[in-house]
Amino acid sequence: MVTKDGIKGASAAESTARHIEELIVEGALRPGEPLLPEREMAVRLNVSRPTLRQGMKILEDKGLLVADASGSRVVAPLGSSFTDPLLGLLSSHETVVDDYLELRANLEMMAATLAATRANEVDREMLRRCMARIDAAHGKADAANEAEADVDLHLAIYEASHNLVLLHIMRALSGMLRRGIFHNRQTLYARPEVREVLRGQHRAIFEAILAGDPEAAGRCAEAHMSYTRRVIAEIAASEARLEISLRRIDGGNIASRSGKGRQ
Repeated sequence: MVTKDGIKGASAAESTARHIEELIVEGALRPGEPLLPEREMAVRLNVSRPTLRQGMKILEDKGLLVADASGSRVVAPLGSSFTDPLLGLLSSHETVVDDYLELRANLEMMAATLAATRANEVDREMLRRCMARIDAAHGKADAANEAEADVDLHLAIYEASHNLVLLHIMRALSGMLRRGIFHNRQTLYARPEVREVLRGQHRAIFEAILAGDPEAAGRCAEAHMSYTRRVIAEIAASEARLEISLRRIDGGNIASRSGKGRQ
């Protein structure tokens, strides 16, 4: 209820705006998430529709909400101001991909450590659901859904860390991961032996957090990211070798060959 402040008149709109801001900061309202229709939202917040409209306008002016024909929604994730060409340029450089994974390794370890210390029962239940989805998808050999559940488990860990800056940074990075900006997760989950290892590592992190063991949670998260980093590097090297071999077959598509094989 935004009226708990006892602020009326013009200040009621500011109170409404502050309440919605808090929901965005704490991660209750997610980037890009659509809001309820005005009538229903006004009832939920116990304010008049004109007051709500004024509060929403304050947030739109700050760039926190956007409105279009379909309604209002929270702005896109932190870091989405990167233009597509720049993201493409970054993702095309092998050193940047490795730098991204190096950053993820440190932040994942921090998130898992904090989650093991700070997670409440609501957080733990969300982690259980994500792990159950991974197990179910794995059992069905459903690589696409297992990859999606993988990202959602990591997001649940960031939320359980209860570090708001870490949460918003990692939500942005997770959005890039879903879109295949820095590497294609499908290349990982296309390999059954890799999927098996990843599930075991996810379970180890999950169990350490539920056990409230921050040292083990951090250690398991670090091992998971080190393995992921190594496998991605191996896949990239293998693909590069294959491309060279294919070019040798047809002379890079610019050689004049008789079709009798190598001379």
